[in-house]
Amino acid sequence: MGLEVSVMVTNLTINQVLEKGIQREIESQILYIGLSQKVKEPAAKEAFKELARQEREHQERLEQYRRGEFKSGALSGTKLVDYKIAEKLDHVEMSANMSLKDTFLLAANREKASHEFYVALAKIHPDGEVKDLLQELAAQELKHKQTVEFLYTEVAFPQTDGG
Repeated sequence: MGLEVSVMVTNLTINQVLEKGIQREIESQILYIGLSQKVKEPAAKEAFKELARQEREHQERLEQYRRGEFKSGALSGTKLVDYKIAEKLDHVEMSANMSLKDTFLLAANREKASHEFYVALAKIHPDGEVKDLLQELAAQELKHKQTVEFLYTEVAFPQTDGG
């Protein structure tokens, strides 16, 4: 009787991690475009469209890194990194029957996870252009979280004329 050993994936290449990040940015664009169509408030519609545009920029920056367009501080696409960095992106996804309130909360949690992803990815990079980019993306994702939380309070708990 043989002993079977199950090996859990503990490492991914930088390219695999970047691919997960790119996919996540695409999903965020879809989420924000959907939210812009669900909300009635014009300012919230525009805010979600702007968030979708910014997520598209994040996608493009990650694609530039994957293509090798950044030199200073770039890691080889084949370098192995701990899978725990990418795990930050493995969270609950949106469902078709999700309430608007739950969609806002999901979006805020996704932004928090994206922030943590970029922080963890920046930590393994040496000083340089790529680390600066990743830290910038982390800061932007945190601002996105704050924006979504603000919009949530405005949509879920709108002010009345009475205060």
